[in-house]
Amino acid sequence: MAWGDLCYIKGNLPETLLTGLVGPLLYLLAFGYGVGGSMGGGQDYIVFIVPGIIALTTLSATFSTVSMKILVQRLFYMSFDEMLLCPIHIASVVIGKTASGVIRATLSCVVIMLVGHLIAPSVAISPYAILLVVFGAFMFSLLGLLAGMAVQKTNTLSLISGTVIVPMTFLCGTLFNVSALPAWAAAATYALPLTHVSQLMRAVMLGTDVPLDSIAMMVIYTAAFFSLCWWMIKTNRC
Repeated sequence: MAWGDLCYIKGNLPETLLTGLVGPLLYLLAFGYGVGGSMGGGQDYIVFIVPGIIALTTLSATFSTVSMKILVQRLFYMSFDEMLLCPIHIASVVIGKTASGVIRATLSCVVIMLVGHLIAPSVAISPYAILLVVFGAFMFSLLGLLAGMAVQKTNTLSLISGTVIVPMTFLCGTLFNVSALPAWAAAATYALPLTHVSQLMRAVMLGTDVPLDSIAMMVIYTAAFFSLCWWMIKTNRC
């Protein structure tokens, strides 16, 4: 299931890395040095923002790539339907079609971790941070797979990106502390999955207490997305 996508990544590795790194590095420069520097936050804000940008990359490097690839395979090449005719377990299809998103996000996040550690040495790189990247990338790849199977038009996919992904990008604690929001907005933001990836990434990389409720929320979201993908394939609703 994953072999074709992985071969594409291998053959286009520079383009893959650049595509996944341009946005996050611009966020780091614009917000870390631009906004943080102009507001007097300086190095403290850069330390705060690096884990948030890494968490954001687990979303930006996965959702659009996986969802658009699945949509094109379904509607234009019809290869997704042909693949489902093969005697392959549904779980293998789900995991295989999300593998490319996980690999892309992991490569991009590792580079950003190295850059972040160079400019802010207090931001630690650890196996737990990389494991969290893989976990978050898998969760958002499942969301991309679900969206790619559910929609019937590219315009609908763009609508989902504009109404779900873009708000998560700015409101889920990646660029500022969620506690700065009004109480009702903070409560709504807490329900979004990227909030918990941001909180866990910041805790792991900055050495603060790990929020166990965020781990539980990520597990719940991952299980829900996986189950919905499995159900859609099982009932031939994609």
